Amino acid sequence: MGKGKLAKFADMETYENVFQYPYSVVEHVPFAMQGHWHDEYFHNQNPIVLELGCGKGEYTVELAKLYPDLNFIGVDIKGARMWTGATQALNEGLKNVAFLRTNIEIIERFFAEDEVQEIWLTFSDPQMKNPRKRLTSTYFMARYRKFLTDGGIIHLKTDSNFLFTYTTYMVEKNHLPLEFRTEDLYGDNNVQCSMFNVQLLSIQTYYESMWIARGLNIKYMKWQLPREGVLEEPDVEIELDDYRSYHRSKRSSLDKAK
Repeated sequence: MGKGKLAKFADMETYENVFQYPYSVVEHVPFAMQGHWHDEYFHNQNPIVLELGCGKGEYTVELAKLYPDLNFIGVDIKGARMWTGATQALNEGLKNVAFLRTNIEIIERFFAEDEVQEIWLTFSDPQMKNPRKRLTSTYFMARYRKFLTDGGIIHLKTDSNFLFTYTTYMVEKNHLPLEFRTEDLYGDNNVQCSMFNVQLLSIQTYYESMWIARGLNIKYMKWQLPREGVLEEPDVEIELDDYRSYHRSKRSSLDKAK
C-alpha cells in the first residue's frame, strides 16, 4: 500500500534534499539559503537550473542524471507529489538535486541575483483566465530577472496551444532572443538536428505520455531573458484550449482570452 499524504510530509521533514518554505512560513522566517545554494548545499560552483511547477519531480531527477555537472532544483507547492522525486533522488544518491516546496509567486525570495542560470517550465497550468498567474507572463519574467543571470535561459514545454501561443506573443512583443521553437517536439525533424539529443527527448513525465497518447502535440520554446528593458504584456486575443488539464474540460464558456 502506498504512503498517504501525512506520511509523505513526515518523510520530507527528514529529507536533506527538501526545503519547505510555503508563503505562511517564509513571511516570518527569512530563507537563509538565499545566495548560498552553491556553498551550503551543492558544495560546488556548477550552474543552477530550476524546474518551476515540478509536480512529482520526474523531470528534475532525469535532467540531473543526464547532466551531472549542473545543479537542479525542483519547485512546487504540492509536497505529496514532490515526495516521489525527492525520494528517488535520495535513493539514487543524486547530490546535484534539491527540492523547494513553496509558492512560485514568491520565488524571488529564495535566490540571490545571478544565482540561477536556467529555468524549465514543464506543463505549467496555462491560467487562461488570469495573465498574472501564467509562469511565462511578464509579471513572472520580472520576478525571474531578480535572480536569473543576465540573458539566462528559459525553457517552456507544454501541451497547451493557448500558453504556447501567448508565450510566443510575449517573447515577440518584448524582443526577447528566441533560440528555438517548435510546435511538435517529437514530430519535428529539425529537432533531431538541433540542440536536442535523443536522451533529452526521452524524458517524459507521466502526464506528458498521456497527452502524447491522446494525440496532442508537445510544444517547446527556448529563449533568453535579458535584464534590461521594460516588459509589456501582449494585447492579443488567443483561442482558448478546450480542456484545462488531462481529462478535465475547461470551465469558461469563452472562446478567446488575452
